[in-house]
Amino acid sequence: MTNPRVRKMRRAGSAALLLVVLSFSVAACGGDTGNEEKKSPSAASSAATTGSGEDEGKNLPDTSQVLVTVHGDSGIDMIIHSAKRDTGGFLTVSGQFKNTGSDLFTTPIQWGGAEEAVAATGRSLAGMTLVDSKEKKRFYVLRDTDNRPLTTSGYEPSIAAGKSLAFFAQFPAPAQSTTQVDLQFPGFTNATIEIS
Repeated sequence: MTNPRVRKMRRAGSAALLLVVLSFSVAACGGDTGNEEKKSPSAASSAATTGSGEDEGKNLPDTSQVLVTVHGDSGIDMIIHSAKRDTGGFLTVSGQFKNTGSDLFTTPIQWGGAEEAVAATGRSLAGMTLVDSKEKKRFYVLRDTDNRPLTTSGYEPSIAAGKSLAFFAQFPAPAQSTTQVDLQFPGFTNATIEIS
């Protein structure tokens, strides 16, 4: 055998060995990912809480309590179930949007608010605000360090007739002396809610 021929055979052998190693690596990585997804129910539950346009009232903390129902455009109702102070100075509002009409309701782009940085993170309810009339303050949905709003996001662009979209929105908590706030959201009239 000549040297060029030996080199050619070595290269072919190396390429075949590399191909085998890569195929095992890909198979191993793919297998791990599938197992993690099956073992991690928290990933599925967190995806469910963001909303999918289907009836998700079961994900709300206590749907038997209704603080207020506000009728919006095109047969969509906003039902507020709770407004609770959390440790750390936050106020979390939970509820659902229910399509009481007979047609598909397309969620308006205004629900995400007017901020360009927040709009870049996808569909959200960042357009929701709280007003403390007593202290003359307005509170916007909190943001994380990547400018993502701390609210339901990534939901489907429409809600089918008779279906609902569960939601939450987290705000800075008003002063302890404040027991009532007005919730403002595009397409709905002001909703006065009691803080618990």
